Amino acid sequence: MTLKIRIDDTAPPYEQVRAQISEQARSGALPVGYRLPTVRGLAESLGLAANTVAKAYRALETDGVIETRGRNGTFVAAAGSAAQRELAAAAQTYAERARRLGLTPDDALEAVRDALRAGYDRD
Repeated sequence: MTLKIRIDDTAPPYEQVRAQISEQARSGALPVGYRLPTVRGLAESLGLAANTVAKAYRALETDGVIETRGRNGTFVAAAGSAAQRELAAAAQTYAERARRLGLTPDDALEAVRDALRAGYDRD
């Protein structure tokens, strides 16, 4: 099991790093506790600026995908962590808003599907 990242011209490099690490963590290809390369090490191996990788790591940490343990390094976080809690809270807020707007559950779900399709098409 190793981290595999490929950078192309389809999206900003930091977003590609973020999306690929996130997907590998979510799929289990990178298990909980897997130690990620240092920012500088990953940047060098990908031919990117260290700030680009640092931006991706910050976004992943905000999303609860990874956690930094000081000088010990950066690791894949436990599944169902802060990201799952945040998603559940956002879903609850959305459901309440959809109900106040008078949308049926089917209409609300269709709006979510459309938004997800649009968002994931960018990845």
